[in-house]
Parts: sequence; structure tokens; C-alpha cells
Amino acid sequence: KAQKLINVTRECLENAINVAVVDNKIGAIGQAVQEHAEVNGFGVVRDMVGHGIGVDPHMEPRIPNYGKKNKGPKIVEGAALAIEPMITMGDYNLKIDPDGWTVRTVDDSLAAHFEHTVVIVKGQPIVVTA
Repeated sequence: KAQKLINVTRECLENAINVAVVDNKIGAIGQAVQEHAEVNGFGVVRDMVGHGIGVDPHMEPRIPNYGKKNKGPKIVEGAALAIEPMITMGDYNLKIDPDGWTVRTVDDSLAAHFEHTVVIVKGQPIVVTA
């Protein structure tokens, strides 16, 4: 089941990248992640999101891993976006350990996270991370 979680999370990332095209809305990214995760029986973290990247590493727009394709700002030419599905085997709610750094699901179930940064070039996403 852990391997399925990893595989589905990677597939969520691929699906999300594929819809990160000019004139789609940010919600399309979230919908692509959410639909694939949930149809496979997994939860989608809501407390942490992907984001734009520019002069600062974390910028608008926020890119939730859930949503509706017709919601949020339009994806525009030249946008740099960190797309990062965070998928859980159980409850998607999170807690932070006393060290202030370690994040866990509230039910201590397994979670997986993959991330790529894409830049929208000629209307299409180009992955710029390894």
C-alpha cells in the first residue's frame, strides 16, 4: 500500500503538470491532483500548497492540491510554478512536532510528496527541476 501511495503521488504530479497550460486556471492543477488521489483512495493535504516562484522562493499564486478547474487565477505565459502534491494514506489534516519543523498527519498515517518547478513557455509547462 505504501508503494501505491508513492506511485499515485507521482502520477498526481504528472497529471498536474499536464494541465498547467496557458489560459487554464490554477484550480485545474488542484483538480487534477485531487481527482487522481481520491479515486485511488487517498487523502489530499489542504494545509500546505504549491506556489509561484520569482524574486522570492514562495510567491503568489498559491497552488492548492484540490479544487475546481474553473477557479483561481489564469495560468499565464512565463509563470514559474512549484507544483507539489502531498497525498496521505489516511487523514489529510496535519500537526507539527514540538521541534517546529517535522510535519505529520494527525493520525500518523503515511504521506508522500513530490515536487517540480515548471515554467510556462509557448503555452506549455517545461519542467526545470531534476
